[in-house]
Amino acid sequence: MAYDPMVLRRATRRLDQSRKEREDAQEALRRKLYNQIPELSDIDRELKGTVLDLVSASLRKGSDPAPALRVLRDGNMSLQARRAHLLQEAGYSPEALEDAPLCKKCGDSGWVRGRMCQCLRDLCAQEQVRELSKLLDLGEQSFDSFSLDWYSPLPWPGEGLSPRENMEFIRDFCNNYAQKFGKFLFPNLFLSGDPGLGKTFLSACIARTVAEKGFSVVYDTAGQLFSRFEEQKFSRDVQEEREAQSDTRRYLNCDLLILDDLGSEFLSPFVQSALYTLVNTRLLQSRATVISSNLSMDGIRGRYSGQTASRLEGEYRVLRFYGEDIRLQRKAKL
Repeated sequence: MAYDPMVLRRATRRLDQSRKEREDAQEALRRKLYNQIPELSDIDRELKGTVLDLVSASLRKGSDPAPALRVLRDGNMSLQARRAHLLQEAGYSPEALEDAPLCKKCGDSGWVRGRMCQCLRDLCAQEQVRELSKLLDLGEQSFDSFSLDWYSPLPWPGEGLSPRENMEFIRDFCNNYAQKFGKFLFPNLFLSGDPGLGKTFLSACIARTVAEKGFSVVYDTAGQLFSRFEEQKFSRDVQEEREAQSDTRRYLNCDLLILDDLGSEFLSPFVQSALYTLVNTRLLQSRATVISSNLSMDGIRGRYSGQTASRLEGEYRVLRFYGEDIRLQRKAKL
């Protein structure tokens, strides 16, 4: 999974902070118990000494260390038993003074033999959802909260399904896509239809579900995305250029890119080229993309290059939204 470096940094920082808080809490408890039960301090000091003695005995040359090791281990076990008894008498667990990590798999490092541990993956997922929330209203947007009440159950001109039947199919299709992300039959979706029909809402639902599963998700509008491509290529400000390069790498390398409102951007030869590069690169790398647009596929063919239109039409599953504008319906009820 290609995690955004910014997301990974924040997740790692949270993991480090959790480890420090655990260590600080453990040290505070240790000081408290040593003051309350001084014998515990003496026992721990002796235990540390026996560890050094065990190492020395195992490395000793010229004599058989086995008898000495047995004596030291027996003494060590006796000290541990006494410590456990004292802790239980004081109302604590026998392991209360053990420096146990929160994650036993990685020891709170976040990595196991060079691979990311699940504990760090979970933090990355949380940070991705938090990052998406800055761009999308993820507060109540979920497949469960998606309402079909705004879509008419009556026949729609030229369509075999009513708007409500069509949207029920699209909602369930998008839900399956998100739940089975990476294994779904169609890796790329094109959400097409007039404004105010729920395309952005369902895009947010997909983004949230996929991010919560630990995949890297990047959402942006077409206008903002192409402006970052332009800044990367033409900016004379070094810092701005570096930031734009970082963003374009995220667009190209994330597990799921959600490109909203394609067709609203100012069209230029550069945008034509950037869109083809984006679509083609992600297809070649087998990275999933969800695009929403007010344009139909006919509109895509009329606006963009034949190469781009061919890839969108051939490699994307088109989901067509139709019905009455939900925003206008809500406004009428005010």
